[in-house]
Amino acid sequence: MTTTARNVLGTSLVACSYAPLTGYLRDGCCQTLPDDTGLHLVCARVTQAFLDFSVAQGNDLVTPRPEYRFRGLKPGDRWCLCASRWLQAYEAGVAPPVALESTHEHALDIIPLDALKSCALTS
Repeated sequence: MTTTARNVLGTSLVACSYAPLTGYLRDGCCQTLPDDTGLHLVCARVTQAFLDFSVAQGNDLVTPRPEYRFRGLKPGDRWCLCASRWLQAYEAGVAPPVALESTHEHALDIIPLDALKSCALTS
């Protein structure tokens, strides 16, 4: 991947997932554009607890939406999440683990680095 984007660790942003294909730009990376009002910056490995929480908040990430080429997420999938939703889940005790090397540095505008590190993927 060739990008100048940086991750929360200050190094080059690494792709989050190609299967399922994620990212606001559907390029596998948690990058953003000015029209991305959700700020899809956090690369997380979703859990059932998070998916249930997200549905309860009105954001159904489980149901397939073929019109958007979205097959629906299942536990274990990596996905670029909205920074504010991840923080909300963190505060509720259901934040999914985060791939720090694949989480865009602008997530730090919303989420403290210590919170992200406390949920960092170890593998």
